[in-house]
Amino acid sequence: MRPSPGGDAAPVLILGILAFGFIVGWLAQLVLGLGTKPDGRTLVAGLVGSLVGGLVGSLLAGDGLALKPSGLIGSFVGAIIVLAIWSRVSPAPSRR
Repeated sequence: MRPSPGGDAAPVLILGILAFGFIVGWLAQLVLGLGTKPDGRTLVAGLVGSLVGGLVGSLLAGDGLALKPSGLIGSFVGAIIVLAIWSRVSPAPSRR
């Protein structure tokens, strides 16, 4: 059997999504002034915010599900909203 021309891109895609979510969450953390050291909340807020904000932003702009600036901006705004709500509901434990 010959491998498919595209190869197995699923692991690379998953790593790319995680990296993007982490970066977007970290930027949202910086904007909100919650510190500069990323943690688990940063990753989760970035992923959830990217999913919700990016999807809503792309669909409202009429771009569909294509990778466009509206989705990237929506991802960032969504991460800020998710992290802001999360930090109000459940503040991070203080680090010593």
